[in-house]
Amino acid sequence: MYSQLREKSPVHRNDNDDFWALSRHADVVAALKDSDRFSSRNGLRLEPAFWGPDAERFFSFVAMDPPKHTRMRGLVSRAFTRKRVQELEPRLRQIARDCLHPHLEAGSFDLMTDFAARFPTDVISELVGVPEADRDKVRDLGMAIMYREETGDTPPSELPPEALQAIGALVGYYTELTIERARERRDDLLSGLLDAAEGDDRLTPEEIVGVLILLVGAGIETTMLLLGNAWHAAWRHPDERAKAFAGRIDDWIEETLRWDPPSQALARTTTEDVHLHGATIPADARVLLLVGSANHDPAVFEDPSRFDLDRDTGASLAFGNGRHHCLGANLGRLEARIALTELTAAIADYEIDIPQARRVRSSNDRGFASLPTHITPRR
Repeated sequence: MYSQLREKSPVHRNDNDDFWALSRHADVVAALKDSDRFSSRNGLRLEPAFWGPDAERFFSFVAMDPPKHTRMRGLVSRAFTRKRVQELEPRLRQIARDCLHPHLEAGSFDLMTDFAARFPTDVISELVGVPEADRDKVRDLGMAIMYREETGDTPPSELPPEALQAIGALVGYYTELTIERARERRDDLLSGLLDAAEGDDRLTPEEIVGVLILLVGAGIETTMLLLGNAWHAAWRHPDERAKAFAGRIDDWIEETLRWDPPSQALARTTTEDVHLHGATIPADARVLLLVGSANHDPAVFEDPSRFDLDRDTGASLAFGNGRHHCLGANLGRLEARIALTELTAAIADYEIDIPQARRVRSSNDRGFASLPTHITPRR
């Protein structure tokens, strides 16, 4: 589908769902960098629950344009520092082992439900400063928000009621935690957000809770799906799996991010008429920037359908581009590196029971809800 769009309809109109789609790498990059004409004000997902002027309730500064975006991202980046992320590494490694080791003796486990969902959820709780006693609850709420499988009665364009209820419960929980941390600081991201300041300007409690909700999707769901996509890609390509298991973890991660990125599309709203390839996208139109297609554009990546750990992935758009380039890219890469390092240290080889695998349902994310895996532990 992506190939057909790039070749025959690079500015594609979908009348059924009322959006336009850009699929070529050059066009997606240009739009990501052009936040004046391609606005984020309505959010980056087309589901009715997420799209519209209230999108910043779910996406915080990711659903803002300058100057609001500039202010919010600047304040958040004061707390979300590389140093804070790097200091987490020893604790993250222990979390990964705690998630993985109970399943090694059984000889099989579900990579998604038993490991890939639990690990980043506990990592974000560790980063934010969620008390140990509350982490099961936060994990359950996060799972209710994230897990939308292919089967079911709810259309892919809508969120099921339990997901909306979980979002409300998580907002309530994070609000209480923010009030508590305002009384007593700790060495965690939540305290850092409370202390972040530019002169007299500080984040409000509501803005802080918005950032914490953003972390569920941006910090948990994408990492969860990345781990599953990496596991699946290596299983499908034994020669590349051998390279990955021989220690080339970073190359495995980067090629997965190019070949099968968790976020396949990012939505924008045009602020004026945009003329491109003989077509005119009108002002106030919904536009999907197809990152997944851009990462397979043969104008940029030679033989793009090949999964190749020797490839130069520098032009990958998996973490976006421009002013909305993912603020958590360093954390995402660190999580993936630790998780896949621990998996390959404990597992010599594996087989996925692909007929039993299930994918998630989403307007813009791609990955698995379930990946049943038979493993050969290392001895």
